[in-house]
Amino acid sequence: MSPHESPARGKHAPFAHLNAPNSALYRQVMGVFLAAKERFAVHLRPEDVHSALGTEGRAADLEAVANALDSLVVWGNLRADPDTARVTAVEDFYRKRFIYQLTQAGEAAEEALAVYDEALGRRGALQAVALHDIVTQLRALLVITGEDELDPAKTHLTLVALTTRFADLAENARAFMGSLQRTIDLHDVEVEVFLAYKDRLIQYLERFIQDLITLGGRIARLITELEERVEPLLRVAAAREAADASPGEAERAETLAYERWAGRWAGLAGWFLSTDGRESQARLLRGRALGAIPQLLSVVRSLNERRAGRSDRSADWRTLARWFAEAPDDAARHRLWRVAFGLYPARHLTVDADTLGERAARPVPASTPWGEAEPLRISPQLRRSGSYERRGKARKVEDRSEARRLLADIAAKQAAETAAARARLVTTGETRLSRLGEFDPLAFGLFLHLLGDALATWRPGMTSTVATSNDGSMEIRLTALDDGTAAEIRTPGGVFRGPDHTIEIVDLTQWQGHAGGGEPR
Repeated sequence: MSPHESPARGKHAPFAHLNAPNSALYRQVMGVFLAAKERFAVHLRPEDVHSALGTEGRAADLEAVANALDSLVVWGNLRADPDTARVTAVEDFYRKRFIYQLTQAGEAAEEALAVYDEALGRRGALQAVALHDIVTQLRALLVITGEDELDPAKTHLTLVALTTRFADLAENARAFMGSLQRTIDLHDVEVEVFLAYKDRLIQYLERFIQDLITLGGRIARLITELEERVEPLLRVAAAREAADASPGEAERAETLAYERWAGRWAGLAGWFLSTDGRESQARLLRGRALGAIPQLLSVVRSLNERRAGRSDRSADWRTLARWFAEAPDDAARHRLWRVAFGLYPARHLTVDADTLGERAARPVPASTPWGEAEPLRISPQLRRSGSYERRGKARKVEDRSEARRLLADIAAKQAAETAAARARLVTTGETRLSRLGEFDPLAFGLFLHLLGDALATWRPGMTSTVATSNDGSMEIRLTALDDGTAAEIRTPGGVFRGPDHTIEIVDLTQWQGHAGGGEPR
């Protein structure tokens, strides 16, 4: 086939240039055509492509560019048409002159490669601003639910803004944690670069963790308040999306749109709310980010040890490999092997009580050769079948209904104990830590979790803070005192001591019916 004949339909190979010897030049040429398309330029001559490559500092002679254009035509990325615009004589008409433009297949291939390059190079980010935006949109939905009649446009746009922001947050979090793990593993970062930016990375993680603690519980509480009222909002948004569907498809389009919105809302709720047997994604992200900080410090310590010349396991293995390579003969290599790895446990043998008793009565030194030791008696069944197991019919399926009932009783008991502990912690307005009295172990454990969430948001210069539990069920307000007094909280396990503070603990589950956007007191 001539290089200027378009390939037959269905025989395009628009990705063939990626494996060709001059793939870099082909990618550059296609980049020139994409840039020209942005300027609404449809056709390019070889001289135009050569000039654009020279302007961008990518040297290539005109003949190489012309050959690349011909190859891209063969693969279906470009289309060549006779260039008659500059014909001034009959001889010029018969001379090979072509203008080139992108084909549909070539443009689609470049768009796919652009998406691939973007995904491959994406590092992501932990977006604290997105958390604030999600809080804002959820509060806006609460306000909308309080209106006498739902505004379809306002409802739909608010839900779109909410889900779009949430999708960005979740995708960026996944990309960031993946790139962070690669950084920790030192797969794609240089040592000097890692040491230079590790402090900023740790500060970045700490700041996001603080925002996640502060806002994650608030988001969980808002989602809980909206759970019973969100279905009408989703149906209004689905109806608005399906408004332009054809008459015969309107009902089906609305059903599909509602299922999509219900799935998005379920994903949002699952990201911030923990359920029985499954932790929320926000809690998992918080734990993973917290765990990354000591891992980063461990990597720094390891790098400093290597730079100081200290030995590590990888250096030992390399030294041992060098010794094997430098050994004069196989006999020396075998001796080196026995010295380094001379452990030969008889893992295929079984020692039972009778054997141990016999060995205790008649000890056999470990230096006794196998040939001089007593013979080992092997079971005929093991020799015949290779297993001690006696084969027979399978056991009957056990009835585990009683075990399931027991687990359900335990779960109900634990839920009741947690509710009682939550009720024990709730205060009537502000009080001092020193006046909280004595706690049972369960209430004290819940109190420590709440106190830890509050102190995690504390920064130098702060005198008070507010934090919400991860499940959005409780809120703690903590204010420092300057009178120097100390607080003691007694528990069956000991006495908890520390500087006295004023504290207020609120049970947010009592405010689920609150429809406004303000903070409950």
